[in-house]
Amino acid sequence: MESVESWGNTPLEIVDPEIHDLIEHEKRRQSCGIELIASENFTSFAVMEALGSALTNKYSEGMPGNRYYGGNEHIDKIENLCRDRALQAFHLDSESWGVNVQPYSGSPANFAAYTGLLNPHDRIMGLDLPSGGHLTHGYYTAGGKKISATSIYFESLPYKVSSETGYIDYDKLEEKAMDFRPKLIICGGSAYPREWDYARFKSIADKCSSLLLCDMAHISGLVAAQEAGDPFEYCDVVTTTTHKSLRGPRSGMIFYRKGPKPPKKGQPEGSVYDYEDKINFAVFPSLQGGPHNHQIAALAVALKQASTPEFKIYAKQVKANAAALGNYLMNKGYKLVTDGTETHLVLWDLRPLGLTGSKVEKLCDLCNITLNKNAVFGDSSAMSPGGVRIGSPAMTSRGLLEKDFECIGEFLHRAVCITLSIQKEHGKLLKDFSKGLVDNKDIENLKTQVEQFSSAFKMPGFQTSSMKYKD
Repeated sequence: MESVESWGNTPLEIVDPEIHDLIEHEKRRQSCGIELIASENFTSFAVMEALGSALTNKYSEGMPGNRYYGGNEHIDKIENLCRDRALQAFHLDSESWGVNVQPYSGSPANFAAYTGLLNPHDRIMGLDLPSGGHLTHGYYTAGGKKISATSIYFESLPYKVSSETGYIDYDKLEEKAMDFRPKLIICGGSAYPREWDYARFKSIADKCSSLLLCDMAHISGLVAAQEAGDPFEYCDVVTTTTHKSLRGPRSGMIFYRKGPKPPKKGQPEGSVYDYEDKINFAVFPSLQGGPHNHQIAALAVALKQASTPEFKIYAKQVKANAAALGNYLMNKGYKLVTDGTETHLVLWDLRPLGLTGSKVEKLCDLCNITLNKNAVFGDSSAMSPGGVRIGSPAMTSRGLLEKDFECIGEFLHRAVCITLSIQKEHGKLLKDFSKGLVDNKDIENLKTQVEQFSSAFKMPGFQTSSMKYKD
């Protein structure tokens, strides 16, 4: 039999040089590019150490102190520590709030919350995807095709942003909610550049006797740093991913109210919240098996980092950088949805230029600028978006300040000018447009300058000096 030393303790570079080589190529892409996808970030070396630890070997179905398997004495301590740190990071009292840190990511966290709190075919309302919402909030197409499991198992009706301002139309939301009478209203989205009026959401939810859930996946780092509104003041349940502005591993959390309910007309005296058992049971055994203990430990590390004064400074800078980039683009005459931002992202409406988000994303990719095509309000389909979404968390993690994001704004301006030039010369059809991307000197020049710019900044998580591919 092959020795343990041979199969079990040999470095990746020797065991699988093909995968090792691809990882090294990805390191170069990250360190030499400009990462502007609003849902991405660069996590720390400490988080990566926990992710690549011996914890990945252990099965631990159940909750701390009540596992199906033995040998979980250390795993229990890690998960309890992670739960404690989650409450601390978000300034929550353990008598009033609990948290489940086992969800594998944000979408499973959302579906577990729905499964625990709702019955099949109960009604929900979330922000429409073309308005900046998320697939898991119940999206279906104009033709009625149900895209996410949420819309398959529950009856969903979206609310939207105003076609004039790009802000959530709370009056229409209330009118819809009073007619539809949802069991659950969801606030939070993936491409909304403004603060959420949680008090108004709570008022609407109370009027139609709905539960209120906030999906704070995008802004959880800002919430932890108290640089965004506090959904915990008003919501019954709060879900989040952990790898976006929170700068942790790819994981998820569900926070839920516990303890006595506030007095309310028609409610029995002494009523208590019953979310804890329902949500925990939904996570396991209803939807997941063994939790990923390496993720939970890595999340505990990230939550410890998110509780520091340094992280608050980081979160402030994330917002300042997004604002600086937005202002730069608007000063160039470009149209941003809601004319700016209060968060970590800007949504750039390309329709006045006659461009699609797909073309700009494609060209930026060739220049080592990574962003994503995104629907903007008024788009007939989220599949053919008229804008791009741009976020500041990842490059802020590399130490960039406002002046650096203004440089990024100039790169983006040049990318759009090149896109317009190619479209004018080759035509609007994607197959024709793509011909102009081949051997394009303007693209090559911009890519060179982007790489020179990006390579000047530090890279979290790994040492660029030890990379296989540096040039």
